[in-house]
Amino acid sequence: MSSVFIPAASADRGPDDGISKTPNMHHLANIPKQGPLAGPDALNSDWAFQGKYAFGGNYEGFTVYDISRPWKPKVVTVVHCPGSQNDVSISGDLLFLSTDSSRSDDSCQSVSKPASDKSAWEGIKIFDISDVRNPRYVKAVETKCGSHTNTLVPGKRTAYIYVSSYRPDGTYPDCQPPHDLISVVKVPLENPTAAHVAAEPVLFPDGGNPGDPPDTEWPNGTSATSGCHDLTAYPEKDLMAGACMGDGVLFDISDPLEPRTITSVRDDENFAFWHSATFNNRASKIVFTDELGGGGAATCNAEVGPEKGANAIYDIVGKGKRAKLKFRSYYKIPRHNTDAENCVAHNGSLIPVKGKDIMVQAWYQGGISVMDFTNSRNPKEIAWFDRGPWSEELNIAGSWSAYYYNGFIYSSDIQLGLDVIDIRDRRTDKAKRVRLGELNAQSQPNYFD
Repeated sequence: MSSVFIPAASADRGPDDGISKTPNMHHLANIPKQGPLAGPDALNSDWAFQGKYAFGGNYEGFTVYDISRPWKPKVVTVVHCPGSQNDVSISGDLLFLSTDSSRSDDSCQSVSKPASDKSAWEGIKIFDISDVRNPRYVKAVETKCGSHTNTLVPGKRTAYIYVSSYRPDGTYPDCQPPHDLISVVKVPLENPTAAHVAAEPVLFPDGGNPGDPPDTEWPNGTSATSGCHDLTAYPEKDLMAGACMGDGVLFDISDPLEPRTITSVRDDENFAFWHSATFNNRASKIVFTDELGGGGAATCNAEVGPEKGANAIYDIVGKGKRAKLKFRSYYKIPRHNTDAENCVAHNGSLIPVKGKDIMVQAWYQGGISVMDFTNSRNPKEIAWFDRGPWSEELNIAGSWSAYYYNGFIYSSDIQLGLDVIDIRDRRTDKAKRVRLGELNAQSQPNYFD
């Protein structure tokens, strides 16, 4: 197993043409995509952070940035290793990379291969990043239906990687229906070459949401549940929130190899595809997102309206196995986009303000929104940043993931690269005092307790 490394490079701040924003959002820097990760089909995806470095996934590999000076970030290394989505997680000296496209083999020189071919490969790749300038590929673990996203549950000696994937097919030898499970990869941190699939817990023994017929008129259809799109763990609380296509789920992960469903919810009226989830710091609320249109449609317009393709905010009511999810409100960006802008509720993270529930979130070409959901029945936008249309025609573009890390917002723009934004607002300024050594947004830290 080998990978291709591109020499370190840096770029000046990109042009601000087309940007509109609230006065409290200050655009500090932009670095365009680099080398083989720069093409229009090489989509930037998710983030992980460690120390002074940001690790950005891309459908063609991943990039390591030095963000010690957020106003002047630098590219440290570009790793060319094709395989969508290439979402990333970090634990110590290890980086975990999701491959959710069928490949000829598990190398970084693989080419596309039909999923109907038994020899095709998908799963998790593991890199040693002890030398960030020269990441070393050390292990691959094949999983059923690949790895669309991955979620880290850390430990002192062992890390567990929850692999989310979905949409099986009877013609796929390794991804057969009903696929109502996740794969749990156990990684001995001192011996990552021994990583393996340790469990495949079935999360939906009843089959989950049956969904609407495929010919249901858009945007009124609900996806059938055939796996999970994204799982967000809160390890300190032994909890996990599952965004599982047709279901939103709260899990107990006190035994990491056997997640147990506490409660689940459905919203067949307004939710098309349960995509991702974020806890508040007290783990008394969950913000679920709806990926209406799969991220490729213009859903932030008057025609679609304010409830479809929105966030849904739920309170967690009750304790332990008696807990229930109670719907409180929807939140959608309060600006109408053009029909040339794909817009969807996508990945975000908390801005750690004690006593408040505030999160920053990416909305593809809807831009970046900062939402205060302290009152879960009345969420409000307090800041936003928007680049405007990428082109005159509908294309995949905009902010995929926008996360707050050590005082700044880092946005992974699908086409335009890394953006760094400083939010200066009395409601969020205290968050600048909170410092982390590592952040995987799908493995939420406890900021204050």
